[in-house]
Amino acid sequence: MSQTGSTRAFAPFEWLVALRYLRPRRKEGFISVIAFFSFIGIMLGVMTLIVVMAVMNGFRQELFNKMLGLNGHVVVHSLGNFTDYDEVAGRIREVSGVKFALPLVEGQVMVSTPSTSSGALVRGLREHDLKKLTAVSKNVRFGTLDGFDKEPGIALGTRLANDLNVRVGDKISLLSPRGASTALGTAPRVKRYPVAAIFEIGMSEYDSSIMFMPLKEAQLYFNQPDNVTVLEVVLDSPDEVGKLGSQIITAGGPSIYISDWRQRNATFFNALEVERNVMFLILTLIVLVAALNIIAGLIMLVKDKGGDIAILRTMGATRGAVMRIFFITGTSIGVTGTLAGFALGVLVCAHIDRLRGIIGWITSTELFAPELYYLSQLPAEMDTGETASVVIMALLLSILATLYPSWRASRLDPVEALRYE
Repeated sequence: MSQTGSTRAFAPFEWLVALRYLRPRRKEGFISVIAFFSFIGIMLGVMTLIVVMAVMNGFRQELFNKMLGLNGHVVVHSLGNFTDYDEVAGRIREVSGVKFALPLVEGQVMVSTPSTSSGALVRGLREHDLKKLTAVSKNVRFGTLDGFDKEPGIALGTRLANDLNVRVGDKISLLSPRGASTALGTAPRVKRYPVAAIFEIGMSEYDSSIMFMPLKEAQLYFNQPDNVTVLEVVLDSPDEVGKLGSQIITAGGPSIYISDWRQRNATFFNALEVERNVMFLILTLIVLVAALNIIAGLIMLVKDKGGDIAILRTMGATRGAVMRIFFITGTSIGVTGTLAGFALGVLVCAHIDRLRGIIGWITSTELFAPELYYLSQLPAEMDTGETASVVIMALLLSILATLYPSWRASRLDPVEALRYE
């Protein structure tokens, strides 16, 4: 072909030559090894990024759902005795965006059985209010919440029930330091209650430390007969807490003040966000190292193929055609590695908890123990935008890695290349 009659960009012959350079031959065996490890590096880097970010997203979302599924988005406190809680709750429920408002009594107790004892947080709620907390009502494993208000029974988490070695129907003793006042001071209050229900939220910290009892019984037990501790308000959307906060205060009246989930959990969720960003930057280095391997492999390929480049140039191939040939060669490694990493990452995320069990069985260890990570299973939630950014970032690094070696190949002088052939 003549120099002037050059073919269009990315013509079939350019793809043919580029893909032929990717095939392993005895002469270019070492270069093929570099290309193979570049492919493996990009694939593992993309897969690791997708899996780690999905697990961190799932971890954050699970904690978010479980923490806010048991606790209100907004907690309403009273400046004095909270005796008009039903009136305040009724006014707050009328605010647009408020799902429901639950009056409750809270208190710390010591729980004991003939064999053991443990500390716990008691929350007093009405039956219909407790059933609104789907994190509890939809996860009752034993017993039932029906008729919860009629008899002074207790609902507790599975881990606490296992620690105390009790079942539904067994009786447990609650000891509170704030009992009846006597001439000698305040005497501890001790009372026995039957276990009415056992639930499993899935967050070990809650399953091992929280109990529920009827609101009226909790008021009597904690010496607050006409009073509640707080009102917990659940919104249609937790993200609207900033907008609705002032409206809740206005509806509740001048004797209340509020705190929301952002204030109560700000440090925790900020720490998760910082960790997530740092992990993304660190794991990106894996893809970057793989991209540098593409540069090294292509530079060696250009040196090895100097004679071929000179022949192509004398046959009429333009500098652009030569550059595109090596661009296709390098980019093919990056694109296939990225797509393989994406497919592998999606597959791992879909079966992450099963893989955790298999690895734990092989190594005879418990990965992600619930006592340490607060979750009974390993979650993974892929974010479409985040996954797309990982794939695009890997493709861009792969493309950028091919530009310099391809440019070097296009600048090769045919006369100098053929002089020593």
